[in-house]
Amino acid sequence: MKKTLTTIFGLAVALAASMATAQDVKGDVKAGAGKIAMCIGCHGIPGYQASFPEVHKVPMISGQGAGYISAALHAYQKGERRHPTMRGVADSLTDQDIADVAAYYASQAQGEGGGAKAREANASVAPLLQKGACVSCHGDNFSKPIDGSYPKIAGQYADYLFVALKSYKVDHGSYVGRSNGVMAGIAKQFTNAELKELAQYIGSLEGDLRVVPQSRFR
Repeated sequence: MKKTLTTIFGLAVALAASMATAQDVKGDVKAGAGKIAMCIGCHGIPGYQASFPEVHKVPMISGQGAGYISAALHAYQKGERRHPTMRGVADSLTDQDIADVAAYYASQAQGEGGGAKAREANASVAPLLQKGACVSCHGDNFSKPIDGSYPKIAGQYADYLFVALKSYKVDHGSYVGRSNGVMAGIAKQFTNAELKELAQYIGSLEGDLRVVPQSRFR
């Protein structure tokens, strides 16, 4: 277990360092508010559900860390995350656009790191959390990541978390899959049933993430 945790941590540090350049661009919240037209059609509707490539609720991004949003959009641009719609959106953005959009959504956090302490996991989930060493990267309450490029995950939609976790197990998908050495190593340790258990527990927790409804008339 100790060796596994050390390996995961080392990969995590290396991944964070590789993202540093793009994240050096400073985002502007006010500018970002004017650049989210392509985001609000999905992320600005409470409970909105995607139907392709897989069916799941579109993730909540209001209150998410700016570094993570930036890292995710750059990953879509590079094809490290495979999702046709998000690739199309990301490809239309400059590094400055991404930084501004990320800053805007990060500014909508509703608390400080999820506030309440995460409720204790049950007997079936607790060993899965330990095996995946989830807290070592996602931090206290799963809402205080150790690096800005990692997401807050407490309270995120469980069905989205499940689909996201599964995607790290896909190596060569045309429309699904995520290339991330850290998460691939973690996700591939689990069956899909175990990943669903993890997703349901984490999604049930209190967190910073939310949907801020947007007017269709802007």
